[in-house]
Parts: sequence; C-alpha cells; structure tokens
Amino acid sequence: MADNVRKIKEDSQLQELIDGLNVDLANEYAASIMYTTYSAAVSGLYRTVLKPFFEDEISDEIGHAKYLADKIVTLGGTPTTVPAEVPYHTDVTKMLTEARDAEQATIERYEKRKQQAEDLNMTELVTKLEDLIADETNHRDELNRLLNDSRLS
Repeated sequence: MADNVRKIKEDSQLQELIDGLNVDLANEYAASIMYTTYSAAVSGLYRTVLKPFFEDEISDEIGHAKYLADKIVTLGGTPTTVPAEVPYHTDVTKMLTEARDAEQATIERYEKRKQQAEDLNMTELVTKLEDLIADETNHRDELNRLLNDSRLS
C-alpha cells in the first residue's frame, strides 16, 4: 500500500514537472520570437548595437527550447508547439525592459523547476537547469546594464 501511494505521488510530481517544463518551453519559443522581432524592429542610433545583441540571444533561446523538448519526451510527455504570447514593441526602452522582465520570469520558473527535479532525484536535470539559470541570469544582467544607459530615460 505504501509503495502504491509513493508511486502515485511520484507520478503526480513527474506530471507537474512535465507540465512546468512545457510552460518553460512555450516561453523559450516566445523568447526566440521576441528577440527575432526586436532585432528586425529596432531602429535609430541603437540599431547597430542592439540588432546583433538581439540576434545573438536567438540561438541561446532555441538551444534551451531544443533541450526542454527533448527532456519532456524523455520524461514521457509531449512537447508543446505553442509559444507564450509575445508583446511587440518598437520603442527601445520597452524592448529592453520586456526582454529583461522575460529573462527574470524565466529564472524564477527554472528555480521552481530545479526544486521539482531535486524532489524527484533527477540530478542531470538539476545540473542542466542550473546551467540554464546561469545563462538567463547573464542575459538579464546584460539587459540591466543596457537599461542603465542614461539616454534611455
């Protein structure tokens, strides 16, 4: 009986993890779309700096999405094909703020996912999530530095 209860609890925890990873995947898709559209839309004096910055982020986000999709399948789930909503901006400050806020939200989701993986003793996933958190933290910090430009006020 106790083994059955433990199995049901683990199955429930695993499904919650898979569902959460799908939310993360939808947001990585959205980040790829956001950086793609922002790289196209950015204009003015900031274009020469921000276009390549946004373009460089695209490959990171796609790499994260590929990992998440593979992990979801490995865990027995089905990866989502629907991205989270992506707001469109042409104002540089709004672009940078939106991107920074998206990176922060991703960090928070990955911290939660890391705890879920720890609860299920999934060491590889915990380690990979730590790497993803480090990547997203670097992205967020770089965006904060860009937003510190007094000309954006």
